[in-house]
Amino acid sequence: MTLRLTNTLTGSQEVFTPQDNATVRMYTCGPTVYNFVHIGNLRTYIFEDVLRRHLASKWKLKHVMNITDIDDKIINQSMETGIDLKAYTAPFTKAFFEDCEKLRIQRPEIITAATDYIPEMIDLVSRLLDTGFAYREGDSIYYRISRFPNYGRLSKLDRRELKIGARIDADEYEKEEPRDFVLWKAPKDPREPRWPAPFGEGRPGWHLECSAMAMKELGETLDIHCGGVDNIFPHHENEIAQSEAATGHPFVRFWVHGEHLLVEGEKMAKSKGNFFTLRDLMEKGYGPLAIRYQLVSVRYRKQLNFTIDGLREAGAALDRIKEFVFRLNSAKLKPGSNDRIAKAIATAQAEFEGSLDDDLNTSGALGALFVLISECNVALAAGELQEDNRAEILKWLEVVDERLAIIPPMEHFVPGDQEADQEIVALIARRNEARRNRDFAMSDKLRQELLDRGVLIEDTREGTRWRRKS
Repeated sequence: MTLRLTNTLTGSQEVFTPQDNATVRMYTCGPTVYNFVHIGNLRTYIFEDVLRRHLASKWKLKHVMNITDIDDKIINQSMETGIDLKAYTAPFTKAFFEDCEKLRIQRPEIITAATDYIPEMIDLVSRLLDTGFAYREGDSIYYRISRFPNYGRLSKLDRRELKIGARIDADEYEKEEPRDFVLWKAPKDPREPRWPAPFGEGRPGWHLECSAMAMKELGETLDIHCGGVDNIFPHHENEIAQSEAATGHPFVRFWVHGEHLLVEGEKMAKSKGNFFTLRDLMEKGYGPLAIRYQLVSVRYRKQLNFTIDGLREAGAALDRIKEFVFRLNSAKLKPGSNDRIAKAIATAQAEFEGSLDDDLNTSGALGALFVLISECNVALAAGELQEDNRAEILKWLEVVDERLAIIPPMEHFVPGDQEADQEIVALIARRNEARRNRDFAMSDKLRQELLDRGVLIEDTREGTRWRRKS
């Protein structure tokens, strides 16, 4: 199948293959480690993780992600607290990777911390000075956007909006301020971190960092560069300008950006009380897998409305998957294969792959999974699903988990488990007796009591089976 991705540079879907037809060279913008990442950041990292997993199923992958451990916000907070830069950023860097582990986000092949690549940044500034794309103003170095005719093509910026000759020192700014941006900042406070350079002591501007790190690890032309839509301007626009001015080659072939999310229908803001980190949501009792599920349930290019009701629905969807796998593992099946189920499995596999190849249509991929679950549940109830079908389904579920990482962990069913807790067995016996006596109110009451104890039950042809919720 052919993978198509929406390229922000062209504004259209394009067939993707790596430039050498063997290894994908991908760069993703990592966190700025001045605080814990929030749920909007996590949506971007999860979409990049799904992309990474899908790419790795087709080609070799060399994935680089940066850690921005120096920028305006970090420096200001470091100085305010009186904590050394490295000491200030270390706990937030650690927390980020802890969050990634909880959310099943795979670790890239290479992690680049900005402060580890200062020599490469200094070299890039020197090259831009030598070619006239950079100039000195005071003790700082700026990029001359008037020299770069393609400036604005990624963000579709009208060149008439450019403020030629105007300069901006801030790392982040609005689209209304497309000015010459700072490459190397002279210190304004004696407490600011600084490094010696041929053009003067100082520290790198934020935009410079990613270009230097990406080209050092992946070469002058990257296959894919990802980030959130908020990175398009000015960050990624400036990366293109400084990189291509230095090398004379295209910097990135495919720019892939994830859309923002809303929280309960509104833009996320601390003042609105709808600003969440992973830790905030876990303290409220929501598991990381349900959070991941809700974040992959909508295609990355569409705006997602993240809601508490959505988290509950995600939990219910995960329970449905887990119940299905439990039934599949515990059922006594006839040997052989049911051709109708085999065809349903093949259809689900094809639709799953086709959806992910269609610009990472994760909602379509999930739809293929649940259609198969529905068909197989009916077949299980009718005694039509057979041993070979079970093996094929379980093997495919491993593929689903490799790509989306949303299959809940399972306790494998062991027949002797039902004798492990006599009190539970006794409650199940009472409930079954109530069902036989058509006392459905008592049956429902006992089922709820079992559920309150964290016990799930399944009525099968072989009798009632049970397991504890994980």
